[in-house]
Amino acid sequence: MFGFNFFPDIPRPFNTHYKCYSVSMLPGNERHDVERGGKIIMPPSALDQLTRLNIVYPMLFKLTNKKSSRVTHCGVLEFVADEGKVYLPYWMMKNNLLLDEGDFVQIESVSLPVATFSRFQPQSEDFLDISNPKAVLENNLRNFACLTTGDVIAIKYNQKMYELCVLETKPGSAVSIIECDMNVEFAAPVGYKEPEPVAKKEEESDPSELSEPEGFVPFKGQGYRLDGKKKKSDDSPKNNMAKRGTRRVIPNYDYKIGSLRFVRNRRTPAKENDEGGDEFKPFSGVGRSLKGIVSM
Repeated sequence: MFGFNFFPDIPRPFNTHYKCYSVSMLPGNERHDVERGGKIIMPPSALDQLTRLNIVYPMLFKLTNKKSSRVTHCGVLEFVADEGKVYLPYWMMKNNLLLDEGDFVQIESVSLPVATFSRFQPQSEDFLDISNPKAVLENNLRNFACLTTGDVIAIKYNQKMYELCVLETKPGSAVSIIECDMNVEFAAPVGYKEPEPVAKKEEESDPSELSEPEGFVPFKGQGYRLDGKKKKSDDSPKNNMAKRGTRRVIPNYDYKIGSLRFVRNRRTPAKENDEGGDEFKPFSGVGRSLKGIVSM
C-alpha cells in the first residue's frame, strides 16, 4: 500500500548554541570581508542540519545573548568554522550583543519581511564629510543580509570606519535587505548642532561720508543698467564726490556767447602769522610800451 503526502514538509526552526569569537580569531588568513559586513561564519555541521530542516532561503538568523538580553539578526557567509564555534564581526559582538571572546550565543533561524524603509543616524560628525552618503551606504549594505532597529552597524569608506545607528526599519523591527527596494533617510549625526543664523548688523553710517548737498544738484537721478543688474551704490554722485574730495562745481549762468573767460585756481589767503603771506595776484607784471624803442 502506497501513501501519498498531500502536505509539504513544514520547516522546523534551527536553534542551537555556539561559542562565539571575533573574525580575527579565525584560523588562516585575515578575513577583512567578514568584518565589513553583517554576516557570520558557522561550522559545516550547521549546514547539514539546516538542509535537513527545510530552512527557507535566504538563511537568516536571530542571535541572542541571554546574559544581557541583547538580540540582533544576521546572515551567514560561509560554513567553515570549527565545530562548536561561530565567528562574528567584532563590531557586532561589542556594539549589539555585548559579547566577549568565548561567550555562548544562541542562534536560531528566522524569516524576516523585506525592507521598504530604514533610517540611520551617524555616530560621528565626520560622516558629513562624505560627498554622497547614500551611495556609500548602499554599496556597504551589499555585505549585509538584514537590519535590526536599535543596532549600530559599521561601514568602511576611504580606509575609515563609520558607525551608524539603525533608528527605524519598516515594515518591522527586523527586516531583510536582500534584493529589495528600500528608501533610506539620515538623521542628524550625534552631537551635531545647526549653525545659528547670523543677524545682519545695521549698517553704521560712515562719518567720512559727505552730507547731502543743499539746493540744486545736477544729475541727481537714479541710473539703470542695460543688463538688468542693480547699479552699484559706489557709482552714485554722492560717493563720486566723496572719492574726489572736491566741492561741487556750480555752472556760470551769466555766460554770454562770444566771450571767453579764464579763471585760475586761487590760493587760499594766508593768515597774518604765516610766513610768506603775500597773496597771489594774476597778471601783476609790469608792462612796457613799444613807442619808447628808437628805430634804426
